[in-house]
Amino acid sequence: MAPLPRWVRSGDQAISPTAHFTGHVWVHHGLGDPALATPAGRLLHGMSRVVFVPLDALGGPTLEAFLLARHRIIDHLLSEEIEAGRVGQVVELACGMSPRGHRFATAYGDTLTYVEVDLPGMATRKRDALSRIDSLGDRHRVEAADVTSDADLGRVFATLDPEQGTAVITEGLLNYFPTAQVRALWSRVARELRRFPQGIYLSDLHTGASAGLLDQAFAAGLGVFVRGRVHFHFADDGAAEGALVAAGFRSGRLHAPVEYDGVIPGTRARGADRVRVVEARTTAIPGSKSTTGTTT
Repeated sequence: MAPLPRWVRSGDQAISPTAHFTGHVWVHHGLGDPALATPAGRLLHGMSRVVFVPLDALGGPTLEAFLLARHRIIDHLLSEEIEAGRVGQVVELACGMSPRGHRFATAYGDTLTYVEVDLPGMATRKRDALSRIDSLGDRHRVEAADVTSDADLGRVFATLDPEQGTAVITEGLLNYFPTAQVRALWSRVARELRRFPQGIYLSDLHTGASAGLLDQAFAAGLGVFVRGRVHFHFADDGAAEGALVAAGFRSGRLHAPVEYDGVIPGTRARGADRVRVVEARTTAIPGSKSTTGTTT
């Protein structure tokens, strides 16, 4: 296999190549504007087919199946919150080349504020791409910030309307962080969301419960692909839900893709069941009977 491009680096910077890769996946499957695809993403997409051929032949999970499942479920849950009137602004952390901001800003217009956040280099690239399709404006913007920085996140959230329900999204980020860093991020997000009358956090997560031998091999292959370790933070869904409450959320729930069979396409594709979608709230849904603690 050809050497990885020089911009693929180790450590936290390993997250950046996956942003290019997933940006191409979304466009390839009709979820994103072609302006959000990059040459780097096309290259990585082709390389991934070589890296994961052995696992595919053995019946292991497929990369695109769980990527599409998590993306579509997050979209579905976010749409429900907006249409129910509980969310009027969204902050997508580590946004990469995700098309979600453009799609939601277009779909909901003046009823929604959408803020995309990433490290300075990626933020500049994303801002340039969105400018080419006239997506940016007062209600759709890109901010440069480090998600591990209290000061950076505080600055982003301080620009929002304190009277509006707010959603935070981190897609494709958590499994590249060690567990302590995930817990710290969750605490940071919960603290910021408590500023608002309604707060919901949506993300994807892989737990140890679904990590068999083929999954471990898959994670190792993905680690080689991005030159960084892939983490399974919690033993099962219940442990992750408990960690969300411990981080400061009122409730935490992990959704399995099979819950959306017949509602969202591809939720039974091979590998889709390996991912969970996190839904954590800082407040109860108005009119619900939910109480403080982990929801199941």
